[in-house]
Amino acid sequence: MSMYNLRCAAEENCLASSAYRGDVRDYDLRVLLRFPQRVKNQGTSDFLPSRPRYSWEWHSCHQHYHSMDEFSHYDLLDANTQSRVAEGHKASFCLEDTSCDYGYHRRFACTAHTQGLSPGCYDTYGADIDCQWIDITDVNPGNYILKVSVNPSYLVPESDYSNNVVRCDIRYTGHHAYASGCTISPY
Repeated sequence: MSMYNLRCAAEENCLASSAYRGDVRDYDLRVLLRFPQRVKNQGTSDFLPSRPRYSWEWHSCHQHYHSMDEFSHYDLLDANTQSRVAEGHKASFCLEDTSCDYGYHRRFACTAHTQGLSPGCYDTYGADIDCQWIDITDVNPGNYILKVSVNPSYLVPESDYSNNVVRCDIRYTGHHAYASGCTISPY
């Protein structure tokens, strides 16, 4: 994707450090490892933003409030050494009940007044949403692990943090990425 189309994401620091050099131009291209994310509140209490409403940050480029600085963190790890080769993050785009299991009802919507995730409900981010990726422009083809961590700094209290990380095997050819073996991980 061209830097011109990544201006809003660049404002949120969603690109690799090489994208912020002074010689980068609007027509330069970045390679993005995009993926969807669906987060379920499996607890018994509401998952509420880590910051109070009066401190939510208005993002004029995206035209929405961020109620959390980092809702999710993404790491691309070398499959052999487990060392980080690239990373990304997602501020709360809009913490809301996108859908719910049978018997549960949506209570939170994406507004300036209320955001959250009800028990039994899901917050879903499509792969086409800004910052729902890792910038892999500087990553060589090879085998990797995609690590997705929700509530990575534990700023929102939960009864159980052991289901907040998912790991997937990634094979990157230099043109395509293939994911397999996605599992919940305790770390």
